[in-house]
This record gives sequence, structure tokens and C-alpha cells, in this order.
Amino acid sequence: MKAQEFIGIIPPLLSSFTQDGEVYERGIREIVKFTLPHVNGYYPIGTYGCGPLMSIPERQKTLEIILDEVNSKVPVVAHVGAAGTKSMIELAKHAKAAGAAGVGAISPYYAPNLPEENLFRHFVSLIDAVNEEEFPVYIYHNAHYSQNVITPKLLKRLADYGLRGCKDSSFDLVNFFLFQDAVADYPDFNVIIGTEAIFMGAFDAGATGMVCGMGNIFPEILANMYKNYCTGDRTAAMEGQRLILRIRAITKMAPTVPIMHAILRMRGIDAGHPLSPLLDIDDATTEKVKNALQALNLL
Repeated sequence: MKAQEFIGIIPPLLSSFTQDGEVYERGIREIVKFTLPHVNGYYPIGTYGCGPLMSIPERQKTLEIILDEVNSKVPVVAHVGAAGTKSMIELAKHAKAAGAAGVGAISPYYAPNLPEENLFRHFVSLIDAVNEEEFPVYIYHNAHYSQNVITPKLLKRLADYGLRGCKDSSFDLVNFFLFQDAVADYPDFNVIIGTEAIFMGAFDAGATGMVCGMGNIFPEILANMYKNYCTGDRTAAMEGQRLILRIRAITKMAPTVPIMHAILRMRGIDAGHPLSPLLDIDDATTEKVKNALQALNLL
């Protein structure tokens, strides 16, 4: 896959575990089966996929199950970000060998406010390890979790070196414009947005892909919103944007990932459980979420 082919609706796929914390293969496959008819790709094992909470073998096993279930129907760009460079490279080499379409990585976490040169060398190591035209490397910009900021200057340096894409989860359209301007010399460089919350603004600004957590639980709504936008029905697309924002508010009633597991169960999907320290939401919160979704005629 070339970087510019990673477009459209791209859920950061939820992972699935048993109550004892083991990788739950059936749950992973059920989530893929539920979402696959509506989406254009996947970005698994990142924030929504509990990647930083998992061991390397758990991440590798989860990716292998996802790739097997997807069966090349849409591209899968595996998140391989880790606290250390060595672990990131190990995960990236495995992802490439397993059949992923590319990899993405957040800045190293638990080492905040690193100098630009440290971050540059970290990502250069990843590019050197696996990057090819048909196997792109993405950077995942999420300073909220990593406490390391990717600046437009650093993005340009990495694009010069061979980086092929960026997932921007800053929730900042100004930053999104600055990223696009930084890589303007590379028309095939793919800057995608890392949230559905600013879909309309980001796509008006030139985004072609959206890594959207809500795609795990209501992929059909996002697919319809994207279709309406692409066909020029901005009124319908904006209605979809407003509905998605209402759903997002519901998913903030408690930690988002456990709420999403609960919503999938409400929709009849055996999604398993989140990974500790994330815990299933309690009965009272479950009832509040259910009532809120019913009020929107979504259940």
C-alpha cells in the first residue's frame, strides 16, 4: 500500500480480552466482522486498542488475529509505538512480516519533553528498519499521551528522510494546516486526522482519512457521513457530524474504551473486555449510557 491509499473511515480498532486479561480471539474477530463492511482501513493497537498496556507478545498476537480476519479486504496500518526505540522496531518488523500495510508510531512516552534531535533519531531508526514505498511509516502525533510534541519543523525533517504519513490527534485545525504546509513539497505525503470530532473542518482543510474511535461502535454512521461529504451533501454530512459529537459526549461518561466495549455488547457484539487497569463500567453507568443512546434512537 502507498501512503496516499490509506483514506476514508479508519477505526483505531478496539482490542479484546477475557476477564482474566488474556487476548480474546473471538472478541477481536467479532469486532472486525461488525465494522469491516463500513470502513476503509484499520489502525489497531494504539490508544483505543490498549497497545501501551500490552506486552509485545500480546500486541503481536492481536495483530495477527486482526490481519487474518481482515484478510486483505482493507489496509491495516499497525501502531507500533513504544516507550523505547528497540521495542518499537521489534514490533514494526513483526508487523511487516505478518502482512500489515504499514506502521505508525506515537512519540516515545514516559520520557517527556525530549529534544527534537532525540525524537528525530527515534523515528529515523523506525524508517531505516522497515520503510518502503509500498510499506509506509506514519508518525502518530498525540502529545497529550506522549508529552513529546511533533513540530512542523520535525515533521518536515522526517518527510525529507522518508516518513510518508502523519496521524494528527492534536484536535487543532491550525496545527493540521501547519503540518500540511510543512510537507507541501511531498504531494504523496498523507496527513490524516486522528479524531471524528473535527471531521468537517479537517476534510475541508485537505484531510483524506480519519482515524475515528467512534468507528468501533457506530461505523455505519461514520460511513454515511463520509459518503455524504464526498458526494457534496454538506447538510447531511453536518447532521452526521453533530450526531457523532453527541455520541462522543456519551462515551465520556466514564473511561472511553470500557464504555465502547459496553456499547458493543448492547449492539449484540461479543467484544470481550478491556485490559486492566481499565475495567468494565458498572451497572449504573451502563444504564445511563443505554438510556442516552436510546434517547438518540441508536438502540
